[in-house]
Amino acid sequence: MNEHIPLAERMRPSTLDELIGQEHLTGKGSVLRQSIENGNLPSIILWGPPGVGKTTIATIIAHAIEAPYFQLSAISSGVKEIRAVIEQSLETKKAILFIDEIHRFNKGQQDALLGAVEKGIITLVGATTENPSFEVNSALLSRAQVYVLKPLQEEGLVALLHNALAKDEVLQQHSIELKETEALVRLSGGDARKLLNLLEIVVVYALGKSDKTTLAITDELVMQVAQQKVALYDKKGEQHYDIISAFIKSMRGSDPNGAVYWLARMIEGGEDVQFIARRMLIFASEDVGNANPNALLLANSTFEAVSKIGYPESRIILSQCAIYLASSPKSNASYMAIDAALKVVQQEGDLQVPLHIRNAPTKMMKQMDYGKNYQYSHLGEGNFIDQEYLPDKLVGTAFYTPGKNAREEELRRFLHEKWKGKYGY
Repeated sequence: MNEHIPLAERMRPSTLDELIGQEHLTGKGSVLRQSIENGNLPSIILWGPPGVGKTTIATIIAHAIEAPYFQLSAISSGVKEIRAVIEQSLETKKAILFIDEIHRFNKGQQDALLGAVEKGIITLVGATTENPSFEVNSALLSRAQVYVLKPLQEEGLVALLHNALAKDEVLQQHSIELKETEALVRLSGGDARKLLNLLEIVVVYALGKSDKTTLAITDELVMQVAQQKVALYDKKGEQHYDIISAFIKSMRGSDPNGAVYWLARMIEGGEDVQFIARRMLIFASEDVGNANPNALLLANSTFEAVSKIGYPESRIILSQCAIYLASSPKSNASYMAIDAALKVVQQEGDLQVPLHIRNAPTKMMKQMDYGKNYQYSHLGEGNFIDQEYLPDKLVGTAFYTPGKNAREEELRRFLHEKWKGKYGY
């Protein structure tokens, strides 16, 4: 028992029956499982997001197949290390070479594998988070079978948590009750490694803070441990933030007089001109938005201008921009839209891109139905065709609601004409 080894590593499965997830590849009767069990594995490339089992499957292969096994990381290995493995494999043949992050190998490094793979000197097992159509050269790709690993779903992630609490020798030393799992699952993003290591961090933190005999894992506890607290930059103390707050709220309230006064207070106090301009640049999008798109252009020009000339002349440019922003119509619709979308992303995780709007520049991707049935909008009347762009679980969800101002009412009419009432337009 080694407490210094991360939980995710301690819990790494050693057989296919222990593996949670990827049943389409490793379940009973699957082609990959049969190849492993028969000891007749072709060269393969495992493609999927982080923490879904690529390295674990490679480790299981190493345990299951009686053949010399070598492992390289594309981050730290090159042609020299590849040739050394090939040299050692010449006498035995059919040695297995696992290369983690194979997409990081350049063309020359990948070419060094070709002959040995083609002659059967080594069986390549590559792992990548990147699309092999782009990152693996075609000659090597044609000599390997690509297997696509899927993100782990909530059911599998929860099973991993219970499995760890039931079987890990380190965690078994404590009385731990898994009362809630939503936060752990959501923060993991479908990554089993991240999930288990987060569980361990929460346990270690909580044990150090509590004298209770039973540790209860709750969503509140997980968020407390995982939360990243960023300290404010404090140049002149509390008043610094009070004044910039008054400045922003004056512009938001369409009061150019208040805005100019608080701007003057900052200038007189020697505030950094870029700090003031940066806050106006944010304000132009957050509080004015599409009610007056020119506000963002002027704020950006202001930032660039004051970055070049500084005080005292920059006071005039800052004043012009502040008055313009304060006097502009206001809308926070874009700000509300992105925050609503981010909330859904955090709650729902990495929902799959619908097949019809995926990019499909390679033959392999087209065979997987990437881009199938996509309709090119410019071929429709008014350069528009009614089709779905959101993941299946979010169909019909409205993130953007146009503000009640002249410019966005125009946008509302445009969207209503196109979507015929969908999304509430």
